[in-house]
Amino acid sequence: MFKIFFNSTLPGKVEYIVAGLGNPGKEYQNTRHNAGFLALDALAEKCGASLRRLKFKGLCGEALIGGKKTLLLKPSTFMNLSGQSVCEAMRFYKVPPEKVIILFDDISLEPGKLRIRRKGSDGGHNGMKNIIYLSGSDQFPRVKLGIGAKPNPDYNLADWVLSKFSKEELPLMEDAAKRAAEACEIIIRDQDIDRAMNLYNS
Repeated sequence: MFKIFFNSTLPGKVEYIVAGLGNPGKEYQNTRHNAGFLALDALAEKCGASLRRLKFKGLCGEALIGGKKTLLLKPSTFMNLSGQSVCEAMRFYKVPPEKVIILFDDISLEPGKLRIRRKGSDGGHNGMKNIIYLSGSDQFPRVKLGIGAKPNPDYNLADWVLSKFSKEELPLMEDAAKRAAEACEIIIRDQDIDRAMNLYNS
């Protein structure tokens, strides 16, 4: 059993939220749909943050990024209900969508590739779809991590996104997760999403 921290450890109010999307549970570890979790873990490690606080229907922790207090959040609601967790945290801290960065997987990009967007539609991603639906906004900055397309058109999409990365793909994803973390730092610290896009979009 791990110790659960309920009290805030950093002074000041939360200005940003970074949410990594995925499915909870060991059976989903290193699956394609959990690329957002992978990226959030990389950001937490980079910032020295601990994601051990149970709140907002997820695991979270606080980090100081460029002097700005940031909540790092991994929803435990399963992918299709990610908005329940993200919107609860947004309401609690009164953080607008423009300051909520969402990290998630994208089948239209090769493994290891990144694509950063200022806002936009859900692109067919169920986690993002639920966040947009429950918040009533599509103004979320997002960092999408490529997980590769289905091997063939007849392959079941759910089976594909819940499959694990191959031995060859995993190092590419770990590197992409680190670059996604760096991009989040630029977006928050420098408030410069254009620079992040120029540096990291594949």
